[in-house]
Amino acid sequence: MALSAKLQLRQSQSLVMTPQLMQSIRLLQLTHVELERFIEEEIEKNPLLERTDGQGDEPLPEPDRETGPIEEATGLDRMFEAADASAQTMSERLDTSMENVFPDDPGPAENLSPDLAAQWKSALSGSGGSGEGFDIEDMAAGSLTLRDHVAEQIAFAFRDPAKQLIAGELADTLDEAGYARVDVAEVAERLGVEAEVVSGVLASCQTFDPPGLFARDLAECLALQLKARDRFDPAMQAMVANLELLARRDFAQLRRLCRVDDDDLLDMLAEIRALDPRPGFAFTGGTAATVVPDVMVRQASDGSWAVELNPDTLPRVLVNQSYFNTVSKHTANQGEKDFLAECLQTANWLTRSLDQRARTILKVASEIVRQQDAFLLHGIRHLRPLNLRMVADAIGMHESTVSRVTANKYMMTPRGVFELRYFFSVAIASAEGGDAHSSEAVRDRIRELIEAEKPLDVLSDDAIVDILKRGGVDIARRTVAKYREGMSIPSSVQRRREKRALASAGA
Repeated sequence: MALSAKLQLRQSQSLVMTPQLMQSIRLLQLTHVELERFIEEEIEKNPLLERTDGQGDEPLPEPDRETGPIEEATGLDRMFEAADASAQTMSERLDTSMENVFPDDPGPAENLSPDLAAQWKSALSGSGGSGEGFDIEDMAAGSLTLRDHVAEQIAFAFRDPAKQLIAGELADTLDEAGYARVDVAEVAERLGVEAEVVSGVLASCQTFDPPGLFARDLAECLALQLKARDRFDPAMQAMVANLELLARRDFAQLRRLCRVDDDDLLDMLAEIRALDPRPGFAFTGGTAATVVPDVMVRQASDGSWAVELNPDTLPRVLVNQSYFNTVSKHTANQGEKDFLAECLQTANWLTRSLDQRARTILKVASEIVRQQDAFLLHGIRHLRPLNLRMVADAIGMHESTVSRVTANKYMMTPRGVFELRYFFSVAIASAEGGDAHSSEAVRDRIRELIEAEKPLDVLSDDAIVDILKRGGVDIARRTVAKYREGMSIPSSVQRRREKRALASAGA
């Protein structure tokens, strides 16, 4: 068959990801804070967008034309034209000082240093240090970093500039936990000093507050804190030197090494637990972000669940059509017309995308509440296994859309605030062939069994598997071990040692 060129016409469908569509998909997974930041950026770029929730700049009230500034000034002038218009007389009549009457002439004021003037709003307002209008809530304490805290103590601890330099080098090696990951010989070689000098500076730095700073490992950190409390006796030295036995709960070996009885051993364990293994974390700074729920669930009067969006997380953005009509009438340049048309299109798209985002979140949250009705009524034991596909099929959306909606979104329920992802858990088969069990409910059941066990009857992982199977949960031993380790619960051997030591001490 001879080869020849042909012209064929084919019709097909394909999904074209326009920039607007990509931006709409991105809006779904934005958190409340990220969405607010995005909208503020769009408002700065687009003159047709405006906020309606009171977060924007409010227009200033127009002056009254009948009683304008001229009339008010005339009234003041008429007052000051009195016979005795001295500063004292005017202060008595106006019930204020001359500095408040004439802010441009503050009069004698106390001179403040630039640092203090930068901190106090009253010094910057030109009120002569009167302090009126000062709001203490407007001032925020500066966060003290670990490096600054150590630098202050170095300045007072060492008078020798050479030792201050060595201490500064050691401070530069501190990690966020407060440990000095440093080799004394290496620092001494780099600075050209004796290793004994560096060791002496390090020993002085280890006396800084809080105790435990400049430690090179966990044992040294605990030892420094015990020395500060005057509790580093020979028994404590033996325990700190054998932290691996403490991690394994080998209390019998610890009693022999420390040469103490059960009561003293328990007291020593309590003191160890009261220490801070990461003293530097107190200077990490920052404040914990407050979780703002996107969805609020409450029980209605008829027994159903009322699901509504949190109005605080719904930015209200409108398109200023009147401004567009006014400006477009006076626009003759084609480039300006194109700019206004693009701004109008972007503004309309943003308002529709925000409305669609709110509707999607509400639809997904309502389906989650419908699926997890038993959890809201009875607790975690009745949490049903749920995945993204089940919700997507129920509401007629794609699974990826549900995944974006549930990312970093929170729901306030009568049982607390939960992330939407919390309600999605792995299904564990039923041993009796009934409904599957949620993995979160199984974890809670394992935790309850371990908390209720007795010192002479500590449950092994196999025993927990048998109890769960009798309760209708078909689970493997390795799964129980994985859940137990995920909840930071030690093994049965370690729990048995600890519970027997507590029981013998209580007896």
